[in-house]
Amino acid sequence: MTATQLSAPTAGKTAAPAITATGLRKSYGDKLVLDGIDVSVPAGTIFSLLGPNGAGKTTAVKILSTLISADGGELRVGGHDVAVDPQAVRAAIGVTGQFSAVDGLITGEENMLLMADLHHLSKSEGRRVAAQLLERFDLVDAARKPAQSYSGGMKRRLDLAMTLVGNPRIIFLDEPTTGLDPRSRHNMWGIIRELVSDGVTVFLTTQYLEEADELAHHIAVLDDGKIAAEGTADELKRLIPGGHVRLRFSDPATYRTAADVLREVTRDDEALSLSIPSDGSQRELRAILDWLDSTGIEADELTVHTPDLDDVFFALTSGSTNLPNQPEENVR
Repeated sequence: MTATQLSAPTAGKTAAPAITATGLRKSYGDKLVLDGIDVSVPAGTIFSLLGPNGAGKTTAVKILSTLISADGGELRVGGHDVAVDPQAVRAAIGVTGQFSAVDGLITGEENMLLMADLHHLSKSEGRRVAAQLLERFDLVDAARKPAQSYSGGMKRRLDLAMTLVGNPRIIFLDEPTTGLDPRSRHNMWGIIRELVSDGVTVFLTTQYLEEADELAHHIAVLDDGKIAAEGTADELKRLIPGGHVRLRFSDPATYRTAADVLREVTRDDEALSLSIPSDGSQRELRAILDWLDSTGIEADELTVHTPDLDDVFFALTSGSTNLPNQPEENVR
């Protein structure tokens, strides 16, 4: 886990899941999109669903946010049965879809006030909430300008601010940073982390593997309608071969001695380095260090290399699946 990642909340381990899906199935015509997938998202955590374009990520979001119905499965969001009580689910969630729901012809402030009206807030309460969120998302200076004049990053911040007007405790983010520049993407990551630190649950789909690596407490890889693998980022990386520990030496004689003694290593005589296959676990690293101590060999540098999520993604997914064109909609 990198220094910028969140630690999974302790409460999330014992509290009832915020989102559960058991045996979720969905077809478009004769095309099976979701083939009985199971998902469980603890409250106050970030769950990321990865997969190729057309794998069914957006379909899963649409079903769990009540936009379309499932063909089968038991689904609960915020403690409510999605099929039996969709209105209660809608009252508990917020959704930021792939495409911005911002109305470019009106100002950012007017977009916020429109959302306040839709949530049946009083005029005074609506203005208070809008002002707070515009300030939180650093949009005060642009609040009275037409939203069509906003940059891509500003529009996405406004879009998420609009989602938060109803103070949802569960938020679905469907590829929220697609098309953003790196600075805007990192700003959005900071906002998402703040939401989770306040106890909000986030269901995130993304095409940016770094994004899932940075943000998610738990990741599921969706391929060909099924969950190919799931776990933390580190757990998924350990599924893929190719990890190794690299020992670098400055003394050629010590390097040759180590190369002669060690078995199953890859030598780099020019760089005076040895690569030892490893899953990157603490157990294996300790064994290597103990071996170095017992033989009296001292490496000048030891680095651990593990596969990244790119390696995981390519190893576990078969490629793009072409789905029938479905109209994209945003739900609030």
